[in-house]
Amino acid sequence: MEASSENMEQGGQLVLVRRRLPPPPGLREALTAGLRRSCACSLQGAWAQLQALFPAICWLRGYRPREALVGDVMSGLVIGIILVPQAIAYSLLAGLQPIYSLYTSFFANLIYFLMGTSRHVSVGIFSLLCLMVGQVVDRELLLAGFDPSQDGPGPGANRSSLNNSATVPVLELQDCGRDCYAIRVATALTLVAGVYQVLMGILGLGFVSTFLSQPLLDGFAMGASVTILTSQLRHLLGVRVPRHRGLGLVVSTWLSLLRGAGQANLCDVLTSAVCLAVLLAAKELSDRFQHRLRVPLPAELLVIVVATLVSHLGQFHERFGSSVAGDIPTGFVAPRVPDLGLMWRVALDAASLALVGSAFSISLAEMFARSHGYAVRANQELLAVGCCNVLPAFFHCFATSAALAKSLVKTATGCRTQLSSVVSAAVVLLVLLVLAPLFRDLQRSVLACVIVVSLRGALRKVRDIPRLWRLSPTDALVWVATAATCVLAARARHQELAAANSIL
Repeated sequence: MEASSENMEQGGQLVLVRRRLPPPPGLREALTAGLRRSCACSLQGAWAQLQALFPAICWLRGYRPREALVGDVMSGLVIGIILVPQAIAYSLLAGLQPIYSLYTSFFANLIYFLMGTSRHVSVGIFSLLCLMVGQVVDRELLLAGFDPSQDGPGPGANRSSLNNSATVPVLELQDCGRDCYAIRVATALTLVAGVYQVLMGILGLGFVSTFLSQPLLDGFAMGASVTILTSQLRHLLGVRVPRHRGLGLVVSTWLSLLRGAGQANLCDVLTSAVCLAVLLAAKELSDRFQHRLRVPLPAELLVIVVATLVSHLGQFHERFGSSVAGDIPTGFVAPRVPDLGLMWRVALDAASLALVGSAFSISLAEMFARSHGYAVRANQELLAVGCCNVLPAFFHCFATSAALAKSLVKTATGCRTQLSSVVSAAVVLLVLLVLAPLFRDLQRSVLACVIVVSLRGALRKVRDIPRLWRLSPTDALVWVATAATCVLAARARHQELAAANSIL
């Protein structure tokens, strides 16, 4: 037994006194003491935890309206104007109705305003996540006996005869059509992905995103962009192509499009050509004169407004059979708890969705923090993005994350804080309550053009391969392998689940 030595003075002389140390606490006592300290509740500790969970409480108290308000309002308006047409367009990728994209954009902006630690990141609809959600939605629609490729407006697009071998009980779908079942799948997937992200934040796994290298993320973005472009060609041409599954999906789809090019809708083809020319020209001009433009050109909004007016006045849907967005209701739908059975079915898909969304969100937050000289908390970002998925899942929303393009626009238009997200949410709310029905006659080919033009930046990354090879052949090989795998393996699980469906 170790002893401690102390010098004590007695009668003018120093006396050495030895005392035994107290026995070390056992494992049970140590765990009990640690648990008692962690569970100790005080008003000061509770306030500190609340401020850590909602960073807006801290920075709003020091907000300086004279310095930041104009920039925040301006960037919020611009992002809101850009967000509305993109949200409606990206609903095609997710296989959902446009109203759900607007719901998602509204709730995501408000929640990240309260919980995010980045001042410049824009959280909302992201094309890569929409593609991943759309793949799962299409698969579950197919297994339930619906036709995932049916996208016309009206009752016919919302109902389908059920397959006798469907794994979903018929009684469960008697009061639920195609669009209803699609959003149920999307909300179940979103809730599970959000739970994964929240758990990652609670367990302090924000560092995991650092293991995903930039070449890996760029290769994934490139491969997903090619897949997105392929999925939108049928809308650009106005043709119906057979559904392909398994490896080589992209190649098979292109071959089917070439064979069916003679059946293309001339109205959709001409509309797509004009819209692509206008959007690409506007993007090039915006890039060339970026240093002179205080606010980016709202090219997408102008094209959508003009195209909607022309389609309505020319009656393109009735006269030429052009596919349009259809009725978009106003207001909000009553909240609904996501289906537990569907949550079990999509649990594995939600893992990859959560990882991709977390990686992009943390990477963008850290990138803007470094360039503007402030710090972000990776674990809090996971909590924020996770809550942007968990809570809105009960209000008919689907998966979101940070988006690079809108974040760059946010920075370029003078954004100082996340107050700009509240302004963007107000713009979306105005569309939800008043303006949504005005987009009824908007052609789907116009929405596809908006999506294709938004892929321009990701597709241009292929020009970086020679430079990347000179710097690091390993990173170049990772880039190429990731992009090729993403393209060739897209929706490969359809074939496996079709076989499993026949067994079940």
